Order: sequence, then structure tokens, then C-alpha cells
Amino acid sequence: MKTEPSKYGNAVVAGHLIGGEEVFEGPEFEDRNPSDFEDLVGIFPEGNEATLKKAIAAARAAFPEWSSTPAPIRGGVLFNLAKILEREKETLARLMVREVGKTLKEARGDVQEAIDTAVFFASEGRRLYGQTVPSEMRDKDLFTFRRPLGVVGMITAGNFPIAVPSWKLIPAVLTGNTVVWKPSDDSPVLSFVFVKLFEEAGLPPGVINVVFGGGKGSTGEAMVNLIDEGLFDKFAFTGSTRVGRIIGEKAGRALIKATLELGGKNPLVVMRDADLENALHGAWWSTFATGGQRCTSAGNIIVDAPIYEEFKRRFLEMASETKIGNPLLYEDVTYGPFINERLFRRWLEHYDWGEREGATLLLGKKRITKENPYPHFFGDPEAGLYGWPTVWEVRRGMTQTREEIFGPTINLIKVDGIEEAIEAANDHPYGLSSAIYTNNRLWAYRFRRGIQAGMVNINNTTVGAEAHMPFGGVRASGNGARESGIWVLEEYTVWQAVNDEYSGKLQLAQMDTEYVAPKSPTDWRATLGLGA
Repeated sequence: MKTEPSKYGNAVVAGHLIGGEEVFEGPEFEDRNPSDFEDLVGIFPEGNEATLKKAIAAARAAFPEWSSTPAPIRGGVLFNLAKILEREKETLARLMVREVGKTLKEARGDVQEAIDTAVFFASEGRRLYGQTVPSEMRDKDLFTFRRPLGVVGMITAGNFPIAVPSWKLIPAVLTGNTVVWKPSDDSPVLSFVFVKLFEEAGLPPGVINVVFGGGKGSTGEAMVNLIDEGLFDKFAFTGSTRVGRIIGEKAGRALIKATLELGGKNPLVVMRDADLENALHGAWWSTFATGGQRCTSAGNIIVDAPIYEEFKRRFLEMASETKIGNPLLYEDVTYGPFINERLFRRWLEHYDWGEREGATLLLGKKRITKENPYPHFFGDPEAGLYGWPTVWEVRRGMTQTREEIFGPTINLIKVDGIEEAIEAANDHPYGLSSAIYTNNRLWAYRFRRGIQAGMVNINNTTVGAEAHMPFGGVRASGNGARESGIWVLEEYTVWQAVNDEYSGKLQLAQMDTEYVAPKSPTDWRATLGLGA
């Protein structure tokens, strides 16, 4: 690794990390600050199939030693990692602001999520419990043990460049697996640094290998295609539903586990009895945190008819005062730029949907520029790609109520009562997160039971996760796999059943078992002097 000066700091020039060594192989690509394109953050090589196969070979070679390392020792590495991440939290957070355009507050939270995850799984190294099971035969014991899967392929997105990779990398290595990771090409510097911190914590070379590059038509696509060659024992992916379906199909053919954390169209319901002030702040943050570039961002705000007009008026007031700008220069902005041009171009499409289908645009004017200014913008709007906070009034069934819109956009839908609210909340193909604001416990219960989502929030936002709770969705949001907490251990281990025979002879279950025959029936009524 070397550095060279750039606008807001140094640009990192580094290679793939394979077997603990940097490998400079493939054409270079530039990583630029999305808040200011003039700032070069990093230069990295773009890997191909051959690069990936080298990384897989390194992971395969490291697996026997790492998987046989006692789990408490593996957990000790993660405890070291937690302390190192805590030491470097501010540096990593400020790098994140520069590399992906997050606000400093959110970037600190991103790193803290990785710290929490490392702390949680460090202790799990002493709790990878199996079970003892009673045998139906004499002189025999039955046990179960968790075993690692092998080489895990991973692809992650750039909107949470430390937190989301930690959800995958940390439990994978804790359980004894080795990894080939293709991080987002939006955050290669943070990914490189993250793995170097794992190494500082004591992780042996080859346990985590990193190959850089893009997605479609690049490193990511080549990596997914290698599933068909049987080179991975597990695959974990965070990204679009379209790509997730491809990975799921290939993993199914290869008979390996897939963790698929995909898109969302997360409903937030506000009932007539809700604490309106709390609901407004929760809806605003669910919509505009990270500029709506979260899989858990609110997609539709569903409001009960008696309070709809008041909610709409007050929400528009809040949305129109949202502060936007370069978070590297202005720490108090709510959100910064789009992470990349691809996401920005996709976001623009929904303006065409709304116009074509008759939605009412209440706030929003597409891209913020000098000729199309936003009154609460800070900095140079043309240094990056910044979007107006956008609010629509819509009818159920419109395209934008059913498709994920990865940006600062929300739809308002009016309903009448809890049953219609639940119907509207499920009226899309996804099922990741959801929220309801109500003080009626029966309505909260009916929503929790009726919503088709992996996560439910009551009087809370659609966004946010804690390291010890399961994270994941259903329907088009995932395949039922869960990340975080003890539940993720199922995704990175396989159960091994052990039948330990002490008797020294052949004993056949179900055939030699000493089943007890029932005794002859007795007339217990007569014994007690009772009639028939």
C-alpha cells in the first residue's frame, strides 16, 4: 500500500489482499469522494476470474488450520478486533464520510455496529454449544456439534461499508470458516483497512481474502459464476433482489447455503391514536436517514384518515427544512450525496413513474444544482450528485408504491382503519422491515401478526438494527436467512451428529431397543369398588 496527496487527504493505492499479501493484478479503477468528485480517495485493481481463483485457493489452504483453532481462541481475535475498532472509531468514521458521503453521526454508528458485533461474537467463541441427547440404547451417548462450512464467498454493498461486512465476516471467522470477500467498489479503502485491522487483531493470513472490483460485467459477476464450479461452500450477499435470485438459483444447484439480504419497500403506518410528534420524527428519519439509501428506509407512509391532513401538512414542513450538503464540510446536514451515479440514475426514474401514473408531487425537484437550488443546501451542489427531498401523494397499486426507490423519496397513502392499513402495508412484493405508530395495543398486535416482514417496529422507525437481534426479510427481501445475534450461527455452520457406542457390540436402534410392552388390562373400577 502507498498513498498520494488528494484534495481532502491522501489517496490510497493498494492491491487485492490474498493470503496476507497485496496482489496488483487487473486494470485500475478510481474511488472518488461522492460529495466532491475532485477528491480521489483510492486506486485499486479490478479482479477477474483468475484473481478470484487465487483468493479461493488461499482461503482453502488456510481452512484446515483456522477451523481446528479452538473457538475461544478465535473469539479472542474478535475481542482484540473490538478494542482496535474502538481505538480507530473516529478515524474510520471520518474516512467513511469522505469515501461514501455519510454524515459523521451515521458513520460513527456504522463503526459502532461493527464494534458491538465483534464484542458479541467474541463471547460466542465460548458458547458454540452443541447438545447431549439421550439414546434409546444402553451404553451409548448421542451428541451434536457445530462444524464450519469451509470457504465462504461474500459480496457486500457500499451504503454500510463497515457494519454490514461485519455481520458476515465476524460470524464466519468465529465459526472457523475462511472467506473470499468482494466489497463494493464504492468503498474499497474502508474494506482494505478493515481487513488490515483483522490482521492486527491476530487473524492469520488467508482467513479473509479481498478481491476488489465492480459488479455486473466485472469481479462480482465473475464471482457469482464461480458458484457453479463448486468452489464455494457458502455464499453471502447484500444487494438487489434481481442479483439475489441469481445467487439463490446457483447456490441451490450447488447445494450450498446462501444468505441473501435484499431490497425493501418498508411500510410505516401512523394510526389515528398515535403520538403524532413521535410519529412525525420517526417517519422523517426513516425516510431521509442516509438520503434514503438504506434497505430499511421507509418506502410508503400509510396514514389513518382522521389524521391524514394534519400529518401531511406537518411532515411536509419537516421534509422541506431537511439540511443537505457535503457532510465532510458541514457536520449538521441530514444527508449527503448519492453514493454513486448508478443509484442516482435509478432514483430519477421514479419521477417518470409518478408523472405517468398521476401521482401528486408535494415536494421535490430531482437533482439539486445551481440552476435548480434547494434552500437548505450547504456547499457546492454540482460537486456531487444530490437529490431533493421528495414527497408524493399516491394511490395504492402505483408503480412507485411497489418498487424500491433507493433515495430521498417517500409516498403518502391514506387509509381508513387498521385492517386497510395492514392491507396497504403488504401491497408490494418485499418484506424486510415495517413500523406502526399507535397506542392501541390490539392494533399493534394485529399489525405484528398481519404484516409480511422479517422485522416489526412498534412506535419506532423502520431503520436501525442491534447486533444481538436477527436481521433479514421474507418474500423479495430475502430467503429467510438471518444475520446478527445467535441466529446467524445457523448460516455459517452445519450440525454434526455423533453416535458414541460404549457397549462393544452391535446395537440396532428401533430393532434392538427394549421397548416396554403394556401389561394386561385390569378392571381398576372394580378394584376401587366403583361401578362400570
